[in-house]
Amino acid sequence: MALAPARTKYRKTQKGSRKGNAKRGNTLAFGEFGLQSLSRGPMTGRQIEAARVTINRHLKRKGKVWIRVFPHKSVTAKPAEVRMGSGKGSVDHYVAQIKPGAILFELSGVPLTLAKEAFCLADAKLPFRCRLIVREGAAQ
Repeated sequence: MALAPARTKYRKTQKGSRKGNAKRGNTLAFGEFGLQSLSRGPMTGRQIEAARVTINRHLKRKGKVWIRVFPHKSVTAKPAEVRMGSGKGSVDHYVAQIKPGAILFELSGVPLTLAKEAFCLADAKLPFRCRLIVREGAAQ
């Protein structure tokens, strides 16, 4: 089951603005290492889950992982081969709108080399490029 909000005030959302850099969630808050986005784009609940599973499998249940993003925005889609008009489609899935500089995952309790490998594998699952950031004074 992909990530989705339990309930929302409005079922369908507009596309909104996608420009600019991340103003919130752009610094490490919990762990020693973080996976920071370098470009923008939507990140589905399935992609978040796939990256989380990849990180946890590589770490073999060592350390602690924080997920810093959640898919709040609904994306609608109309069925295949349907004519134009007749309103907006039904909700298909949910996405997190990621901007450059946003911290996606945080990690602590593991060495730098293991964190680097885990985040490299998770980066391959995501639709945009990311980089590893390290907290000042963290154990190298």
